[in-house]
Amino acid sequence: MTAEPGGPEDRLRRFATIWSRAVYPVASTSSTRPEFERELLPLARRLREVLRARGFDAPEARAVGAALVDAHCTDPDTLARTLDCVDAYLVLYCAEEGDPEHLRARSARLQHAVAAGFAAALRERTLAEQEAIAQAALKAQGVVAEALHASEARFRAVFEGAAIGIGIADLEGNILQVNGALTRMFGLSDTGLRARRVRDWTHPDDAPQTWRLHDELVRGEREHYHVEKAFYRPDGTVLWTNLTVSLLRDADGSPQYQLALMEDTTERRLLNLRLRYEATHDALTGLPNRSFFFERLEKALAAGPGHRFGLCYLDLDGFKTVNDSLGHAAGDRLLVEVADRLQACATAPGEMVARLGGDEFVALTAGPDTGPGVDALATRIMNALLAPISVDGRELTVRGSIGVVEGPAGERSPAEVLRSADITMYRAKSAGGNRYELADPEADARVITRHGLTTALPAALERGEFFIEYQPLVHLGDGGVRGAEALVRWLHPQHGVLGPDRFIPLAEHTGLIVPLGRWVLEQSVRQARTWRERYGTGGAPAPLRINVNLSPCQLTHPGLVRDTVEILERAGVEPDALCLEVTESALIGADDDLLKPLRRLAEMGVDIALDDFGTGYSNLANLRRLPVSILKLDRSFTQSMQRFPADPVDLKIVEGIVALAHSLDLTVTVEGVETGAQAEQLRVLGCDTAQGWYYARPGPPERLHDLALVDATA
Repeated sequence: MTAEPGGPEDRLRRFATIWSRAVYPVASTSSTRPEFERELLPLARRLREVLRARGFDAPEARAVGAALVDAHCTDPDTLARTLDCVDAYLVLYCAEEGDPEHLRARSARLQHAVAAGFAAALRERTLAEQEAIAQAALKAQGVVAEALHASEARFRAVFEGAAIGIGIADLEGNILQVNGALTRMFGLSDTGLRARRVRDWTHPDDAPQTWRLHDELVRGEREHYHVEKAFYRPDGTVLWTNLTVSLLRDADGSPQYQLALMEDTTERRLLNLRLRYEATHDALTGLPNRSFFFERLEKALAAGPGHRFGLCYLDLDGFKTVNDSLGHAAGDRLLVEVADRLQACATAPGEMVARLGGDEFVALTAGPDTGPGVDALATRIMNALLAPISVDGRELTVRGSIGVVEGPAGERSPAEVLRSADITMYRAKSAGGNRYELADPEADARVITRHGLTTALPAALERGEFFIEYQPLVHLGDGGVRGAEALVRWLHPQHGVLGPDRFIPLAEHTGLIVPLGRWVLEQSVRQARTWRERYGTGGAPAPLRINVNLSPCQLTHPGLVRDTVEILERAGVEPDALCLEVTESALIGADDDLLKPLRRLAEMGVDIALDDFGTGYSNLANLRRLPVSILKLDRSFTQSMQRFPADPVDLKIVEGIVALAHSLDLTVTVEGVETGAQAEQLRVLGCDTAQGWYYARPGPPERLHDLALVDATA
């Protein structure tokens, strides 16, 4: 079956053709170019599959690089031409659809993986060849020694024909013979090399054991050793080699010569260094990246007793605005300039700056006393951001928030340190930004606990860990119970009973307040039905009513009216059994769209109470347009009445609010009543109902029923 002209297979073959033409001139193969193209076609197909896969298959891409080596494409230029071809043509010929930016990014990662696979396979192949040569040399030690006496011609053929550098020296280090490969590696003549002694080839990067192993060998204490060693060439450049040195003994077994086998690994090392740099540094700013930073942080934290560390976690204030208004290219230029300034701030020994991602940077310092140093480092960073940054002709003011963590090494893990710094940075941002804050373990614990509660909320609702307590609403005129306010509690497995102030803000932030509020409404309405069934006759002044709080998030939820109606109908309860409490602050400046659901509920007969009245600085004239029937005075008014005599100004304010409310046909409820004197004073001022510890603390529904029965029989 032939492929459709211009279809995916045709484009794949076109890519393989371009690839083979680029690589064939430097490939060590006996195949013709068409034959070589057929060898590359399966590899091209594998590259296409990696490019188009849902997840990035790095092992498969590395396998393609290794397959090039297996196909005798071992010249370093082969890799360079392959990567150029992949970069230029893979997306063009092998990507049928998809996000171009994503495909280019995938292609870049694919190139890295191919290069890594090529380098690893080439190294394994070279090591295998070297091992074979080394083994041959070891096996031939006796032959070489004998050849020096009887068969110089055979040894010379092996010696001169070898592809790796070979040198022979006596035990004093005088170089006796070298082959052509070794002279080419060093760029010296045969005479120039033999004029040097082995000990002249020291290098600052020599491993500590290199010369110890050499001394053991010439003393006859070991037969051979293998190390990675650098040499200086005459022009000052560095030659990196895999060096194997073996001891040659005479016929009696006494040490006589040392034989060195050298493989030039300079290009491979440079490639590995480049790949290592790209893997540990940020492509945009050139700063160390998250991976490199964590390596340094782990090292600083493992330094042992007597060592300390300091960390500054920086997040730019308002960086998203730059990206949104000027574009990501301008944002990138801004980040590059910030990175340059931060780099200039961390020049002392033990200091480094890294980019974690986005507009987040970290600065690390380590040493015996980092307390003053990290403060100074944070100050330098803040000062470095003072001067505006010019981007596309605009002078941009840059500010940042920094979280600073300092302490002894060995007490915390890198993840714990970074979490503390992140928490502290957000504390600085919440305080207005453009500042740095020092880590506070207690503040960290509160944030961690808050996060734990946030993540536990959904499961807590499913497991039924919430329950409701009820606080009575008492009529100030006759002292009878008129209803109760439903107050939700969380029975947490670790923290015990939590009040709404601990979890309601978290539920509002995560959106869980809607299902939680619906559950509270269902339970409360069901309880109201029970109360009315038990206490709905017998001359009671009024049927019991349940008050349920509405959060601002619930107030704007489109299903508020529908859910409320369904709950009332399902429970078989009249709307007048329910009062929904909305805080004054939630209704400040409310437009008609926000008030429409409340008006619909009020028209049905549901009471709407304006909670915490007197704290929101609202315009009293707005009371006329709000669909409320009850004002709940904030407990701050009752607190002032605990003193004797009560503040006459507060009494006048309460009296005025009550008169205003009654003129608008609103009833007034007061919260926080704790003494009989307060209750009497509020009754005299004309307040209608009250709640507080003077009457009862929040408790189970049975207690309210008992109170109601007492009132009914009094």
